[in-house]
Amino acid sequence: MNSVHDMGGMDGMGPIEYERNEPVFHEHWEERVFGLALGTDPWARGRNWASFRFVLESIPGPEYLRMTYYERWFRMLVTQLRKSNLVTDEELENGKADPRMPRPELLPESSAELPRYVRVDVDRPPRFRPDQRVRARNLHPRGHIRLPRYVRGKLGTVVREHGAFPLQETDENGQWLDYDPRHVYTVRFAARDLWGDRGSARDSVYVDIWENHLEPA
Repeated sequence: MNSVHDMGGMDGMGPIEYERNEPVFHEHWEERVFGLALGTDPWARGRNWASFRFVLESIPGPEYLRMTYYERWFRMLVTQLRKSNLVTDEELENGKADPRMPRPELLPESSAELPRYVRVDVDRPPRFRPDQRVRARNLHPRGHIRLPRYVRGKLGTVVREHGAFPLQETDENGQWLDYDPRHVYTVRFAARDLWGDRGSARDSVYVDIWENHLEPA
């Protein structure tokens, strides 16, 4: 999905303001949103929720830029709860449970819900090796993709192979793609290969990339 959320390397986004001794949360309500996100996670089981990153990326660009970090989290959370009929518009409006609605129940995990954030063993050997030159593929799917837009089509060098991890991407409806673990690599891109003469000859960017997003140079 190509949208404003993938703003790496973009110009004109304003200055980056450094806040000394920045707190974890700036407002009390941000703590509550973080807690709600953790507390509602079990309710996703068996309900075929869209990937939370896909939901975040589906926020229209002007709204995404206007909202703060935890405002986006809250939008994502409310979207998922509403689609699952766990919360109604009236309940959101008045903050009270609707007595006409059945009491929500926790559901067991479906057979399709497999852990996606852990390293797994695969029979396939790594396709690439350290110090090998590779090119990031120029991919532009309608769903969530784990390949930053600013490295697509660019040449880099493999630094390290990390083992295999399930692909954390979705289709255009936000549903996880097939559970298909692939090897993941850290790839070094020279700043000038990414930004041209505006990049420093001394700088590099390191990106972790799934094997199916790379091709030999």
